[in-house]
Amino acid sequence: MEYEQFVRERQRALFRFAVVLCGDPVLAEELVQDVLARAYERWHLVAAARDTNAYVRRMLVNEFLSWRRRSRRAAPVAHFADDALPGAPDHADGRIDRIDLNDRLSALPAKQRAAIVLRYYAGLSFAEVAQNLGCRESSARSQVTRALAALRIQMTTPSPALDRES
Repeated sequence: MEYEQFVRERQRALFRFAVVLCGDPVLAEELVQDVLARAYERWHLVAAARDTNAYVRRMLVNEFLSWRRRSRRAAPVAHFADDALPGAPDHADGRIDRIDLNDRLSALPAKQRAAIVLRYYAGLSFAEVAQNLGCRESSARSQVTRALAALRIQMTTPSPALDRES
């Protein structure tokens, strides 16, 4: 597969994956562009991979984890534009749920968040999650288990998204 064809076919899916991974569409776009630029430079290696999509997805995860390590930024928050039309159904509850979930995921350490996104958003097996994170399968299971436990604890506290809305 040629680079241009890969980008045409997979860029939107990679962007959606990156948004879920980092929680901010602007950062996700930067992340995808950086990774695609690096993939272009090494396309002969990327194209030779057994699963090109998995290879680039792993590049996204690695880049996300290195950004988090380098910057130690505050947890990103996605802001949704109010594009409701008069007379249109109110989708506020759905938005609040997405914002709440994003806030709670953003509070997790980078590896735990990546493990949750790979396991439940990308639908990968624990072996594939481990491969993407560069660790053993038992470590991947541990990351997912710890993340779920942290999310359960967070669910007992009031939502940060609801606090902002008040």
